[in-house]
Amino acid sequence: MMSTLIPFAAALLPAMVLLFYIWKKDKQKEPTSWLVKAVLWGAAICIPVAIVEMGISTTLFGTGGKPTSFLATTAMAFFVAALPEETFKLLVLWKVLRKNPYFDEHFDGIVYAVCVGLGFAAFENIGYVLGEEENWAAVAIARSLLAVPGHYAFAVLMGYYYSVYHFVDHSPKVCACVLLVPVVAHGIYDALAMSGMVNEYVGGISFFVLIYFCVKMHKVAYKKVQAQIERDHDSVDMA
Repeated sequence: MMSTLIPFAAALLPAMVLLFYIWKKDKQKEPTSWLVKAVLWGAAICIPVAIVEMGISTTLFGTGGKPTSFLATTAMAFFVAALPEETFKLLVLWKVLRKNPYFDEHFDGIVYAVCVGLGFAAFENIGYVLGEEENWAAVAIARSLLAVPGHYAFAVLMGYYYSVYHFVDHSPKVCACVLLVPVVAHGIYDALAMSGMVNEYVGGISFFVLIYFCVKMHKVAYKKVQAQIERDHDSVDMA
């Protein structure tokens, strides 16, 4: 029991830390019941997402097939991973917010999107960490530094554009950005991470590019968070 509890806690910890971080940023706290609902829905979609991803992967590469070129790994990154995962997250975000009476601030879109994204990331992380009996600590550390924060950043981007579309700009361009921007960010992340499946040397170089990309992506995410906080602050001052 204890041998499973520690890896389980390690798998959950990074998502919990990031959830607490975004919760602290929210000046007007959302009801806990709505936040928990968003997290649980985010975790629940892991199963249907896995089924859809398996179907797409089988269609593209055959049963048990693996990508054998950089073009194939890029296709896997965008069409097997990024597009299904971000689409399901957006569907859940829409479900949580469409009749939510507390969705009344610009920052709320980011808060709920992060809850959905980290609910998904936490459930996914448990599978990866517990699936490695001997090397679970290394997997937990690596994913706490890259994968889970990656899902956080994708969620911030989705939540930002969701709120912009809802409160500010109903243009088709902004509407497209709600899904397109996180899909592109997620796809680039996975394409760099998967390049080692084809060539280990290119994979090594891509790892450093991935680190650079993650740093830049998180800077963008931070700016989006601050922008929405400032919008809400300005709205209060004008009231």
